[in-house]
Amino acid sequence: MELIDKILEFELISVGEYTLRIISLLGVLLIALITRVILLLIKKSLFRKSKIKGFDEGNSYALYQIIKYVLWVVSFGFMLETIGVKVTLLIAGSAALLVGIGLGLQQTFNDVLSGIILLSERTIKIGDILEIDGEIVKMQEIGLRTSKGLTTDDISIIIPNSLITTNKVINWSHQTKKTRFRIDVGVAYGSDVELVIKILEESAFEHPDNTKKELTEARLVNFGNSSLDFQILFYSKNIFSSNRVKSDIRRIINRKFIENNITIPFPQIDVHLKANTEECN
Repeated sequence: MELIDKILEFELISVGEYTLRIISLLGVLLIALITRVILLLIKKSLFRKSKIKGFDEGNSYALYQIIKYVLWVVSFGFMLETIGVKVTLLIAGSAALLVGIGLGLQQTFNDVLSGIILLSERTIKIGDILEIDGEIVKMQEIGLRTSKGLTTDDISIIIPNSLITTNKVINWSHQTKKTRFRIDVGVAYGSDVELVIKILEESAFEHPDNTKKELTEARLVNFGNSSLDFQILFYSKNIFSSNRVKSDIRRIINRKFIENNITIPFPQIDVHLKANTEECN
């Protein structure tokens, strides 16, 4: 027993009045271990409830991230106290240094604050489909400083959180997992309008990703300069691959237009030439 006490009280570092003993390091390891165990239990509990009660997985993830960061900050404070560092004195003594660091890392702190906002507000969750700067992105991870998303080209991108909170971002899956899309097409003047509307709606009906066929609607939206302008509106759950769905429906439309002799016109410009009557005389 005395041998164990001697080992635990063995001084690793001794500088002036400060000493670091083995027992202090063991205390730090114990705090870290307890923190990880608590987080593991919380994570299992949250995600188990989300599966059983049908909670949104993105909400569970956001709540877990907030708990994880808060718990680690508290644990880090206990670790410093365990090795003999007074947290209150440390903060007070380094106030000026923290101000300098804050000015130098202003953008980083902005990203961190934005991450806290994203995790607490939960307007954006894991699995949401966003449009950021014209890029369609599926959210895979929301971190404290940056988030990770997957583009339609299967490329992972790292997004600073401030970019999401300060810019205009479209969340295609915020209110519903079904989103309405549209396809614009023009046909030559003189075409049978009712036949065109019928073909457009039938083309959308044929695609398996059209989830609300009763709400599919084709419209004549404008008399254009070179064409009659139509629009087909349809709903789809396949938000992330919406461009592929649109392409498939456009191919069906083109095939049916060819079968029914309906022409998609080229841009047309009428040029009127005025003769110079003085030169003619």
